[in-house]
Amino acid sequence: MTATFLGLPTAPRGVGHLRGDESFPDAARGALRDGQLRANLGHATSTIRGKRARLVAEVPDWAQLRAAGKAIKAATMARLDDHLEELERQVTARGGVVHWARDAHEANEIVTRLVRATGTTEVVKVKSMATQEIGLNEALEAAGLDVFETDLAELIVQLGEDEPSHILVPAIHKNRAEIREIFARTIPGVDPGLTDDPRQLAMAAREHLRERFLRARVAVSGANFAVAETGTLTVVESEGNGRMCLTLPETLITVMGIEKVVPTWRDLEVFLQLLPRSSTGERMNPYTSTWAGVTPGDGPQEFHLVLLDNGRTAVLADEVGREALHCIRCSACLNVCPVYERAGGHAYGSVYPGPIGAVLSPMLTGVEDNASLPYASSLCGACYEVCPVAIDIPSILVHLRAEHVEAQDRPTAEGMAFKALGRAMSHPWLWHLTQRAARLGRLVARGRATLPNAFPPPVSGWTRSRDLPTPPARTFVQQWTEEHRQ
Repeated sequence: MTATFLGLPTAPRGVGHLRGDESFPDAARGALRDGQLRANLGHATSTIRGKRARLVAEVPDWAQLRAAGKAIKAATMARLDDHLEELERQVTARGGVVHWARDAHEANEIVTRLVRATGTTEVVKVKSMATQEIGLNEALEAAGLDVFETDLAELIVQLGEDEPSHILVPAIHKNRAEIREIFARTIPGVDPGLTDDPRQLAMAAREHLRERFLRARVAVSGANFAVAETGTLTVVESEGNGRMCLTLPETLITVMGIEKVVPTWRDLEVFLQLLPRSSTGERMNPYTSTWAGVTPGDGPQEFHLVLLDNGRTAVLADEVGREALHCIRCSACLNVCPVYERAGGHAYGSVYPGPIGAVLSPMLTGVEDNASLPYASSLCGACYEVCPVAIDIPSILVHLRAEHVEAQDRPTAEGMAFKALGRAMSHPWLWHLTQRAARLGRLVARGRATLPNAFPPPVSGWTRSRDLPTPPARTFVQQWTEEHRQ
């Protein structure tokens, strides 16, 4: 008798960028030793954090906007199938073609086939998290096609043969001097006198990209939102490179996660107010491009929309975790997270780093494939406070931790420790005995505030990354009793 899988499929292994090669603690340990990385991240995140705080404070009804965003997302997810079918009808009615991709393999196959059908060998891309998620660049290159990223940060990452480390600013871990070195080394014919002046760097990138924009016949884009009632796709950006991709080539292929749909233009209005302030700390993003199908003689004459699942239906089926699909990819949670600021994005091993990545990646892949990520948080709650659609990330993290613990066939050292602690706390005499025994730690500490971290396994698994406070001289019960007697 063979087992039958009755659950919903998650993102497949062996394709895309949702799983790292090592666990978060191991990857973070190396990142913490990189002083330059920590300096770059600290400077960049504190700058964006400050701008966002000032701009959000300007909006008197920010709390109401935030509540509206949360309510719209919840209502949309409750009828996601209806809205997606309406989106397909509207896109088709306006001359576009809709493709449904169950996972990364299907999405990559669809896009590769569409590009090959045009007869070209080059593709320009505008920043897209979904295509990073499914490893589209690698799939196109394996098919013999050249892929050129056009978003400046994505271009830096591609030329440096690096990986993105931030949702909004993929090259946030690089400073100006490092970017100048990458440009000088990789861009053909670049000015040998190029400095790390931001304007000079931007001009070098512009000259490099302009030729590719003008000769490209096919572009691949993502989408920030899709309006179901009219079949309109939306991309918001800061540089204008995306608009060049969306308008110049003959064929436009958009890859979009199914959770990006919103029912109406009135709903889009809310998110276009929430997104720029939360992401870049701007009142309005410089470029907002919208398009619906094709228009004869104007813009791309062929348009394909690839609707990507890749584990999202499984996330939707989780009553607690489905909130993760509300994310509008603003990255505000990354910029306030003390764990992200110190470890950086590469430590998460996924295209989605930071607090939202710590919940979204394990849910897309299945918790056991990213079991360390739900623990990559201090649960301080700062991510929830800044989220523009009020995703309760700390509660989802705790939910995923519980799911991981319950999935274990064998008891873990941590589980056994908490079981023993629970037994001791259930019996007053045993709890008092445990407290008295713990005071022996004061002898080991020798007057220091924390115990030495040179404990043998399995205790070292805790003390390696955390301080273990020295037990107090008097217990809480003793202090309470003495104070109330007085």
